[in-house]
Amino acid sequence: MGWRGVDWPDLGRLVDETMKMETMKMLFMRAVMGFVAGVLLLAVSFSAQAASPVEVDRIVAVVNDEAITLGELQGRIASVVRQMREQNIPLPPQNIIERQMLERMITDRVQLQEAKESGLSVSNDELDDALRRIAESNKFSMADFRRALEKDGIRWDKFREEIRSEITLSRLREREVSRRTSVSDGEIDNYLNNPDSGAQNDKMVVNLSHILLLIPENPTPDQLMRIGTKAQTALAQIKAGEDFAKVAASFSEAPDGLKGGSLGLRPIDRLPGLYADLARKLQPGEVSDIVRSPAGFHIVKVVEKRSGEARPLNAPMQQTHARHILIKVNEVVSAAEAEHKLLSLKERLDHGADFAELARQYSNDLSASKGGDLGWLYAGDTVPEFEAAMDALNINQISNPVQSPFGFHLIQVLERRTGEMSIERQRMAARQVLRERKADEVYQDWVRQLRDRAYVEDRLEDL
Repeated sequence: MGWRGVDWPDLGRLVDETMKMETMKMLFMRAVMGFVAGVLLLAVSFSAQAASPVEVDRIVAVVNDEAITLGELQGRIASVVRQMREQNIPLPPQNIIERQMLERMITDRVQLQEAKESGLSVSNDELDDALRRIAESNKFSMADFRRALEKDGIRWDKFREEIRSEITLSRLREREVSRRTSVSDGEIDNYLNNPDSGAQNDKMVVNLSHILLLIPENPTPDQLMRIGTKAQTALAQIKAGEDFAKVAASFSEAPDGLKGGSLGLRPIDRLPGLYADLARKLQPGEVSDIVRSPAGFHIVKVVEKRSGEARPLNAPMQQTHARHILIKVNEVVSAAEAEHKLLSLKERLDHGADFAELARQYSNDLSASKGGDLGWLYAGDTVPEFEAAMDALNINQISNPVQSPFGFHLIQVLERRTGEMSIERQRMAARQVLRERKADEVYQDWVRQLRDRAYVEDRLEDL
């Protein structure tokens, strides 16, 4: 979804930077409306004659105790069709889009219900903070941002709830993956000591697209045959020259299916093992055969490969000792006020004020008690905006106000050094890589189990 003159931010990155999440993903609109029940308002004529009734919105699916209406489905389809056209993805037939979108909505609804039952929620303050960052990233004030949306026919209250749902689903994924992903000490030892494990391999970055056909938790032979046949049909269409993105939009049951199955650029050592192995064997433009995993049947296309510099975890790395003063943006303090406050502090620092003392008095960060001292930082320890500004500073130089998802910072570099990671940090980095490899599979398996347990009544065919 987009509007004139506005570039959409990547919501996956936004949520990752705000709620400390790893995976990068693209923002798109998820329409979440309440179940419309009863009779719609009657149009009353000036003559006070009896009004003609308007047709009640029909139900296309029941998910546990909630309904999905035809109006909701059509709204989501319209949004996705706009996205697909903007990305030049060929559109599947209308009935295929309807079926794919309804299944996506059912899966989302099941997850949102799980989040609600477990007490996971996004407060209005957190939502307003996320919306403010979206507006600022597009160079809008909040008022102008709202007007831009409404000018394109997008209701503000509806948009707010869509963003709330996106953040909720991202938090839910983070929580469930964290609970279900375990990395043993043996796996870490193998990763660090085995050159073929990836720790000392090249840092190749690959752009993949994929098609995933899920299988139930305990599939019958009939189900496996039916799903396998569907996968064969999808592969046959690709081999016959059909656009991969269109086939993905028609067949894939992955969350990114209606985006053409694109996974985007990712380091090869962060991919699930199955996809990493395929990515190493295939050349750009090539498509794999059907591959089976516990989650289902996969078809993978390598869109692009980029070579990277080999960098073992024990290779020398630059480290920066820095401190900062953070002024957060919130309901009380606007972005302009935060920046102005830091400019006044910067002027005091330029005239000899003590950085640590000002940090203790004014910084909104936990490091304030330590005079803003962040200790020794490695590449990737901070958000990109902070790291880029920090790396551009000379020793003892103080930055101008730097904006990040957390607010505005004054940054000072105290020291730099080059050295190997400590053993503890190497193991921590290895653990994170291995967790990322497992995350997609763990999440898909959990969603499949959640979907299988839900009561779902599909009424789309009745219409």
